[in-house]
Amino acid sequence: MPKFSANLGLLYPELPLLERLAAAAADGFRAVEFWFPYDIPADQLAAELKRHQLICTNLNAWPGEASADEFGLATNPARRETFRESVRQAVDYAVALGGARVHVLAGVPPTGVSLDTAWRSYEESLQLACTLAHEQGVEVLIEPINPWDRPGYLLTRQAQAVALIQRLGCPNLRLMMDFYHVQRGEGDLIRQLHEHLPWIGHIQLADVPGRHEPGTGEVRYSYVLEAIDRSGYQGWVGCEYQPSSGRGANLEWLGGRVPA
Repeated sequence: MPKFSANLGLLYPELPLLERLAAAAADGFRAVEFWFPYDIPADQLAAELKRHQLICTNLNAWPGEASADEFGLATNPARRETFRESVRQAVDYAVALGGARVHVLAGVPPTGVSLDTAWRSYEESLQLACTLAHEQGVEVLIEPINPWDRPGYLLTRQAQAVALIQRLGCPNLRLMMDFYHVQRGEGDLIRQLHEHLPWIGHIQLADVPGRHEPGTGEVRYSYVLEAIDRSGYQGWVGCEYQPSSGRGANLEWLGGRVPA
């Protein structure tokens, strides 16, 4: 059975973020991951992680202004300095939280920015992010997001992400493969896993449709989890799903508790 981390951006939605750490630990999780934890000082988060004997696997860099429909700054050349500061902030948090990986969102190219310009900006932004992160010993993740959930998002396919990783040649740049987005946008989960395994730094899961826990949709996760075990993947698998009950972590698919 793979090692599971609790994505605290979605699990335990009824609780404030710090209380989600205690809930995750009580359910048997040994690791957690964050979306955007920047409202809480890094040292306070680190203390709570230590108190509950949890590690942090990864977190997202700040995505920009929600009021401006930003979901990632890397494709916008006019936001380069803000992007730089967001990466520095994320790397500082990653170091304070024990060396977590930083996910850099690509974003949706803004109106007036061509696809060629957006891709050029994205590649330059990733190189900058990898340089800043490498100085602190931190890895950077990129994640393809399906075009149905996030229309216009620049990075949508696993092969596209891997080609980008190979082209940039940054030693600390890795793929975050989210099976929810793979199934929703491409399908063929097991082939995608095996084909792109050498570049995977982190895996996430949720069922389709609904983005709820495994067992609520069309994906046969018992087979997928066996395939992860057989692949030799040694990293964490993030439970990034919306509990169908609207609360807690809905761990019935794991027998009610995360296996030790």
